[in-house]
Amino acid sequence: MTEPSRGTAVIIGAGPAGLTAALELLRRTRIKPLVLEKSAYMGGISRTVAYKGNRIDIGGHRFFSKSDRVMDWWTSLLPVEQTSEANQRLVYQGQERALAALAAATRATNGPAPNPEVDDLVMLVRPRKSRIFYLRKLFDYPLKLNLATVRNLGAVRTARAGLSYMASAMRPIRPEKTLEDFLINRFGRHLYQTFFKSYTEKVWGVPCDQISAEWGAQRIKGLSLRKALLHHLKKMMGGGAAEIGQKDTETSLIEKFLYPKLGPGQLWEEVANRVSAGGGEILTGWTVCGLHTSGDRVTGVTARSDAGGEHFFPAQYVFSTMPVRELVQAFDAPPPPEVSEVSDGLMYRDFITVGLLLKRLNIRDQGQGESLLKDNWIYIQEPDVLVGRMQIFNNWSPYMVGDPEKAWIGLEYFCNDTDELWHKSDRDMIALALDEVEKMGIAARADYLDATVLRMEKTYPAYFGTYDRFAEIRAYVDAYENLFLVGRNGMHRYNNQDHSMLTAMMAVDSIAAGTFDKRGLWEVNTELDYHEEKGEST
Repeated sequence: MTEPSRGTAVIIGAGPAGLTAALELLRRTRIKPLVLEKSAYMGGISRTVAYKGNRIDIGGHRFFSKSDRVMDWWTSLLPVEQTSEANQRLVYQGQERALAALAAATRATNGPAPNPEVDDLVMLVRPRKSRIFYLRKLFDYPLKLNLATVRNLGAVRTARAGLSYMASAMRPIRPEKTLEDFLINRFGRHLYQTFFKSYTEKVWGVPCDQISAEWGAQRIKGLSLRKALLHHLKKMMGGGAAEIGQKDTETSLIEKFLYPKLGPGQLWEEVANRVSAGGGEILTGWTVCGLHTSGDRVTGVTARSDAGGEHFFPAQYVFSTMPVRELVQAFDAPPPPEVSEVSDGLMYRDFITVGLLLKRLNIRDQGQGESLLKDNWIYIQEPDVLVGRMQIFNNWSPYMVGDPEKAWIGLEYFCNDTDELWHKSDRDMIALALDEVEKMGIAARADYLDATVLRMEKTYPAYFGTYDRFAEIRAYVDAYENLFLVGRNGMHRYNNQDHSMLTAMMAVDSIAAGTFDKRGLWEVNTELDYHEEKGEST
């Protein structure tokens, strides 16, 4: 006899957290997921945008995780490509599996390892390369103490960097209150000012000494100059074979990663298809504008359709990935004044990508001749331009580019939705991007072929404003036992997509176990080792 349905879970947002929650509910419970997405797209900021035969990955998404659970979840949906490189391996959570072994483990459900030349549902194995652009030169990231770095910096700057780092190592700033403190302690004041300050302040729009050190703990974690040097020395001594998702390798040091053939949105579109096929429902063009409560439970949500009109959706459970500020404003029972005060003071940074199709790039690596740079993205540390980062989509996946002979790049700008930059026309943004790549010597305006502009609101939840009082919001929303805040904007946490997925998985764990303990959700991405792995047997 089929177990009767246990009601509906309304999931606000079809990003990684929302879609993960929907598929997990279908796989593990009798609860029907109903996903309300205000856009027409799947994946949130992890979606892929198609433009005239080319594809844009908004922000760039490497697929790796220290969580076995996430890695297996991804590869069960998009199995790893055929590979003949026997030395490539996955190393994460203290385990090690060759790519061939991973393909064999998933063959029972997915068939033979796919060939990307003929199969679309496939994870590619891609090399990771990111660098810093400073002084109109390219520097390795993470920083390496090698001849190229010394030559690019010059003897005087190199000596200053070394002395500055030793000074910080001997007399670290205590306590670490700001992001500036965090970075100086790990790299020294000179390297901080040289390689981190300009880019970071472009991202956030405020000085680093006004940003909480927690941002560094979230995004950079244990990385330091010392660890970068040790990693480099290990490679030189033969201990650095290609690894993906390493347990004992800091995130920024990983040198191989998995990537969907057609960009990250391909995976989330596949998840959405499986949700719909499994009995779930996904509605696009619906913006949640009200949360209805009774006692310590949320009874449903009201959403407004782009087509006109509002509708009430009853719910036994609610998962929210919408921005916390909007969520608090949507409660039908007014929150306490102090909670509203904190919520109203939360801040976000918005994001613009200018996709440029060019005949070629002018900037080259030594010895590469006319070949394209191999970088996935380049951090622009030049203070005389507004662009913060540049992606080269050719290097994420060759299938992202209609004509591989052309350079398909993304110029990324960070701003607030109140800034003049945000309100520039597409034409003006394209002109700005062309001016800046020419000014930096990266490309010539004469090689311009085509362009498009994408704007993403609330891409980065900020660690300033009233964020230091966020615990007051958490205490308020967690009191509603059937309301689960998950994902980046849902928790106002600068999470990667694997962290966002884990929060959704843990929320479903709780529901499946008949409990409403949410402490584990808030511990995800707060330490180097994921807390949730300790209780995965739930």
